[in-house]
Amino acid sequence: MAKGNGREQTELSQNLQQLSEKARTTTEFIQRLKQMSEKLNGECEELERQVDARCDALIRSIERRRQWLIDAVRQDKEIKQRSLKDHVTSCTCKLQKTTSLLQFCIEALKENDPVSFLQVGSMLIARVSNTDMTWHKDVLPSPRSYHQLDLTLDDNTVLKAIEHMNFIQMKTPSAALIIAEECSAENNSVTIAWQPPASSYVEGYVLELDDGNGGDFREVYCGTETICTVDGLHFNCTYNARVKAFNSAGEGEYSEVIGLQTSEVAWFTFDPCLSSPELCFTPDNMTVTCEGFEHRVALGSVGFSRGVHYWEFTIDRYDADTDPSFGVARLDVSKEEMLGKDESGWSMYIDKQRSWFMHCRSHEQRCDGGIQVGSTVGVLLDLNKHQLSFFVNDEPQGPVAFNGLYGVFYPAVSVNRGVAVTLHTALDAPSDLEDC
Repeated sequence: MAKGNGREQTELSQNLQQLSEKARTTTEFIQRLKQMSEKLNGECEELERQVDARCDALIRSIERRRQWLIDAVRQDKEIKQRSLKDHVTSCTCKLQKTTSLLQFCIEALKENDPVSFLQVGSMLIARVSNTDMTWHKDVLPSPRSYHQLDLTLDDNTVLKAIEHMNFIQMKTPSAALIIAEECSAENNSVTIAWQPPASSYVEGYVLELDDGNGGDFREVYCGTETICTVDGLHFNCTYNARVKAFNSAGEGEYSEVIGLQTSEVAWFTFDPCLSSPELCFTPDNMTVTCEGFEHRVALGSVGFSRGVHYWEFTIDRYDADTDPSFGVARLDVSKEEMLGKDESGWSMYIDKQRSWFMHCRSHEQRCDGGIQVGSTVGVLLDLNKHQLSFFVNDEPQGPVAFNGLYGVFYPAVSVNRGVAVTLHTALDAPSDLEDC
């Protein structure tokens, strides 16, 4: 019997322990509920303060607008009152002159001497007739109304906006969706388009691109638009792009990544906006001439910072005693002197018999062989080796002209009177160079 009691006591003790644990857990849960209630009260009070503050700000804005509108009404009233006053003054003056004319005519009609009447009669008839004809123009108001305020207060938009004021459940946005069919790559630019995430409040977007070699992503755009074009990228590279939306609650997830391939070879034209204003270009911006005797520089429309690029010029016109200069330049190159004379230009200038390489006014490496009408001058910019070389009629013109080229370089040429050259792009680079 004692064993039975011990077993029951153990079972009761275990049950009491379990029940006590549940009571303790319930007590803690009740405490958390009370804390949540207190937090809820605090959040409600803070939200009420925000509502009061924002509504007060709206009321102050309405008060300022009300005063502006009242001032506008009073200003319009003053303008119209001045017009009415001026019209009254004009009419009064006209009436006084007309009254004087009437009195004078009445006295003239009393004249019994026909000869005396004839002396003033014709003149009075003309004055009365003219006054009668101009009466409508001088006295009656113009079609513009001076006594009405042509103002109607439009408050429908504001009233609707006030009626639509409400609370929103602010959450971080969902992932944006890139629209693949609207994305494209052209030359060394890519365009990415995306659509807003469904059922999300969005304040803006962040667009990121990698380095074209699978490296880290970097931010290239932040704003509210849903399409962006990024210029100045490397040629013959695949750029990965992704976008994310954000609002005051935080940033959403990234979209899926899209890859866009830039062109293998560059096609470009002369850029009149980057070139000397004294140059003349054909409508397609492929041919350049100059009317002056001094050299003026024309730049291409793209800049290169990586890869191998080759383009050519054909000589369309070439008079004696002139030497065009071909090469590359930075954007800040002097446009008012021969290419290569300052530190921002690297060039080969050439005449009918020979050529020289020039940079910072220093010219060297004279090579025989010149140009004439129909000749081609090729420029090879190898930014993998950081070198610049030249060709004439598909043959190397001397050795490598310049080494150690780092940064961004634009195709360039300088011409003066008597020279016309046409640019040809998107060409394959020639084979290895041979010494002059």
